Amino acid sequence: MTDDPKAPRGLDPDDWAAFRATAHALLDAALGKMEQAREGRVWTPFPAEMKAAFDQPLPQAGLGEAALSAQLEALLPYGAGNTHPRFFGWVHGSGTPQNLLAEITASAINANAGGRDHGAIYVERQVIRWCRELFAFPDTASGLVVSGTSMATLIALKVARDARLGFASRKAGLGGARLVGYASCEAHACNARAFDILGLGADALRKVPVNDRFEMDTAALRRAIAADLEAGLQPFAVIGTAGTVNTGATDPLTELAAVAAEHGLWFHVDGAFGALATLVPHLRPRFEAIERADSVAFDFHKWMHVNYDAGFVLVRDEALHRHAFSDRPDYLKGEARGLAAGNPWPVEYGPELSRGFRALKVWSQIAGFGMQRLGGVIAENCAQAAYLACRVSADPQFELMAPAALNICWFRSRAPGLGGPALDALNGEIVIRLQEQGLAAPSTTRLRGASVIRVNLTNHRTRTADLDQLLSDVARLGSDPETRRAAAV
Repeated sequence: MTDDPKAPRGLDPDDWAAFRATAHALLDAALGKMEQAREGRVWTPFPAEMKAAFDQPLPQAGLGEAALSAQLEALLPYGAGNTHPRFFGWVHGSGTPQNLLAEITASAINANAGGRDHGAIYVERQVIRWCRELFAFPDTASGLVVSGTSMATLIALKVARDARLGFASRKAGLGGARLVGYASCEAHACNARAFDILGLGADALRKVPVNDRFEMDTAALRRAIAADLEAGLQPFAVIGTAGTVNTGATDPLTELAAVAAEHGLWFHVDGAFGALATLVPHLRPRFEAIERADSVAFDFHKWMHVNYDAGFVLVRDEALHRHAFSDRPDYLKGEARGLAAGNPWPVEYGPELSRGFRALKVWSQIAGFGMQRLGGVIAENCAQAAYLACRVSADPQFELMAPAALNICWFRSRAPGLGGPALDALNGEIVIRLQEQGLAAPSTTRLRGASVIRVNLTNHRTRTADLDQLLSDVARLGSDPETRRAAAV
């Protein structure tokens, strides 16, 4: 400690006027980046000199506000590319400039949303009520804004596990219980990861075969349950997927709900991105059975375009949900009045005590745009996938590998005389060159044994002209001798 009156104290700016000017300039640069999101390269590799700038020893002295702001601004061009309309490769939302307002507000408040009686708690409760309404869950259902579907899945399956074991597992562990659950072989890896983290083991999640539409085969599910019961195991959960990330397929949720009810199993829906398709009237019927689920996990940062990160878990039985997590030590004792009121606290519904104010950007997105407009961009993406599939089918330069499902289209470039691994390699090289040249960012996957170009549409900025440009670039690269030589290496 120093008595020097000129020495800096605390961490607030010494010159608020100068800091305000610096902050305004950085905000203007950020807004400029978002305003120009439709222009320029899709993805730009991080330069070697900037990698070196982030490979430095632990600093003892600070940069100062101006130098720090300059370094932050320099990062703006080097995202993953998902704000650009020709980012097609993965199920990433594209964000909105409006969410910057919520992020600024949340940062200024700097609330710990784990508990206590303050504004963040009531904003999150509003989001929970809206989610109950969206999926026709009862008013007594509980929920929590989390980082994403992976965390939401972990929370939901912990509730399912603990409820099946009478909550003895919270203190005594599994006690030799041999629990097993079921998901399709197309289900997201976060489900098996949750089984691992919960001590069940990833192998305890049975991977049920799918039909020719990549949906879980319910007859195969019934056989798997029967075999496990015969072996003395304890089935406890069925996981249905609403929109797989690889193919966009949705499991037969109504049938899965019936099987779960018949066997007394927890019915969980992984709706990471597809569950929000319920906002589209003509798509809603295939997702209506979500209202029969015991729990739902989904992301706001995908098809609702809330800036990363923001996911959600919804649990039908609040009492079970709270019983699985609530543990209030003396220093977190609740009160009827004062700052320690506002009970129950969010910490009683998940593993995090320290939680950022994620709910504000979710609330802001829903309140600012309304569900009708948010649903409209989902409907547009699905129509764009159908448009792309139609264009591909009509052009002999391409091969459509499967009908478009929801918002995903798979195709590949044809090449006379090439087939098998050689054609796979060519299409893989085309995708890499599209990415490296900043033209587009699709991905590759394997579909029915072949490597294909995968185009996922979860971007509110994408237009049909972007799809036309993609096909033009794929055709050009597919016939380019240099691309073919590189693929043949």
